[in-house]
Amino acid sequence: MDGHETSDLQRRTMRKVAWRLIPLIVISYLVAYIDRSNVAFAALTMNKDLGFSAYIYGLGAGIFFLGYAVFEVPSNLVLHRVGARRWIARIMITWGLVSALTAAVTGPTSFLVLRFLLGVAEAGFFPGIILYFTYWFPARYRARVIAALYLAVPTSNAIAAVVSGAMLNLNGALGLKGWQWIFVGEAIPAVLLGVVVLRLMTDRPKDAAWLQPVERDWLVAELTSEQRQVESVGRVALLQSLKDPRVLVLSAAWMMSQIATYGVTFFLPQIVSDLGASIASAGVLTAIPYAIGTAGPLLWGFSSDRRHERRWHFIVALLLAALGLLCAGWWHGSYWALLAISAAMVGIYGSKPCLWAMPSQFLTGVGAAAGIGLMNSFGSLGGYLGPFVVGWIKESTRSFEVGLYFLAACALVSAAVAFAGKRATTGPTGAAIVK
Repeated sequence: MDGHETSDLQRRTMRKVAWRLIPLIVISYLVAYIDRSNVAFAALTMNKDLGFSAYIYGLGAGIFFLGYAVFEVPSNLVLHRVGARRWIARIMITWGLVSALTAAVTGPTSFLVLRFLLGVAEAGFFPGIILYFTYWFPARYRARVIAALYLAVPTSNAIAAVVSGAMLNLNGALGLKGWQWIFVGEAIPAVLLGVVVLRLMTDRPKDAAWLQPVERDWLVAELTSEQRQVESVGRVALLQSLKDPRVLVLSAAWMMSQIATYGVTFFLPQIVSDLGASIASAGVLTAIPYAIGTAGPLLWGFSSDRRHERRWHFIVALLLAALGLLCAGWWHGSYWALLAISAAMVGIYGSKPCLWAMPSQFLTGVGAAAGIGLMNSFGSLGGYLGPFVVGWIKESTRSFEVGLYFLAACALVSAAVAFAGKRATTGPTGAAIVK
């Protein structure tokens, strides 16, 4: 087979894989993110109905990530063993059921317990998807497919902002509060999609009956060759991956960036409300930064793959996020702050596909399953700390200004960790694998 035929086969195969897998995965992650963060919109009326302070709300919003963190690595190891199709379907169905049960909370204890259990139910979903991508996409495609995944995050928040704002207006319908409608109504798609995943997802390329034999053989050979190339530098086993300095550096960078991400996510509707917006208009205004943020994964993901570079793309994105959050704190209470947060969202979401393309530069197999799970466990701790600290600062200062400065500092520290950890963020095989 000559070069032209190989190139045509490659394009044809990857186009089929992308159209078969990415839409289902992106929609699933979009629904997951809505169920994870819809509490931010429910809080606009739930906090008053149940007497929650900003501190209790921030603790509950963040405690989700403690349950998530504890079970990340075990969940990814189970996925690697039993296959993505069954395990991801299980995750989606259970988190949908727990999310719906959140409508039954009556006070701080039940709120904290159900938020923790939601994290347990969803544990392993995101790192499982990242691991699943390594089964299907050669390294030179990974930043852009992860970028496609991350389009679901700002998109889900934008959709949730509008839909949740509308659901709050159902207050009293069928005897439910508006915030209860949010939890019930937005949980149903997760359960339904879990069934769809069970029917449509394919575990590995060798099982893909929807690929022609020549396409399947090319993809399996390409991924096997890459795996051997990575392992020729040194194979990282399960326990080794959990203490590998490169994994720990990336984990620290991810944790700090997640503090910034979720510190904004869980309080943005309330920050917008400080502008004097009504509940209905707050939903629309909250959607604006997320809609603008969709540019981040697109611009950074494609640029990173095209230039075969991850580290500086990640650093520049986090510097933009830090600057945006700093300006948002400075301009807090004005519509200029909304513009600054929009710029921060571009940087926050632009950084993510670049970082998650890095672990596969030195991890394969079960080592990748454990290492990616550990990285996201650290990120989950960041997801806990962000809302908790911002809630505590808001309670102490009666303003979000200092909290936004804190989040800007976290984004800056994440960039600094990536700058200092050059070996982790480039990888000894980076230039060879990203081709």
